[in-house]
Amino acid sequence: MAICLGALLAAWAWTATTNTQEVLVARDTIERGAVIQADDLARVRVSADPALQPVPASQFDQVVGQRAAYDVAAGAMLTPESFSQAVVPDADNSIVGVALTPAQAPGLDLATGDRVRVVVTPPEGAEMPEGVPQFSEATVAGVRTSSETGQLIVDLLVPHADAAVLAARAATGNVALVLDSRER
Repeated sequence: MAICLGALLAAWAWTATTNTQEVLVARDTIERGAVIQADDLARVRVSADPALQPVPASQFDQVVGQRAAYDVAAGAMLTPESFSQAVVPDADNSIVGVALTPAQAPGLDLATGDRVRVVVTPPEGAEMPEGVPQFSEATVAGVRTSSETGQLIVDLLVPHADAAVLAARAATGNVALVLDSRER
């Protein structure tokens, strides 16, 4: 009787302290914007920290067909923020890449969703024009550092009508990025 009671108590203690759940992980790297296919996902049983919010494996069918909201590394658990139905850029917007040196970018790390202004600066050796410099407003869609040049590459979401002007300004290299308030 004591052995059976001890076994039941041990089984209860093990189940009460074990917090495993079946969740979705990326089988291979899923690039931002890619449509998530069934082959991209795997179901794994993990002991997850309650502070994490992994997507339960039971939501497999709801995740397949969505778009990756950001790059998801192979083996990473999916969270509700890692996928979306939205296409970026949408039909009314464009993404313009701007390569910046450390002197042209803010010292703070930029994050997706930051509001910025790309300010036109005079060419090296030229005088500063009078008045307020020209600028384009944009939203940061992505940030990375080029392994070849060491420059900060900032992908900026802008209205479709403003994309050509911003691309032409950025191509000259005579721009500086200004981070505006992060207050929403």
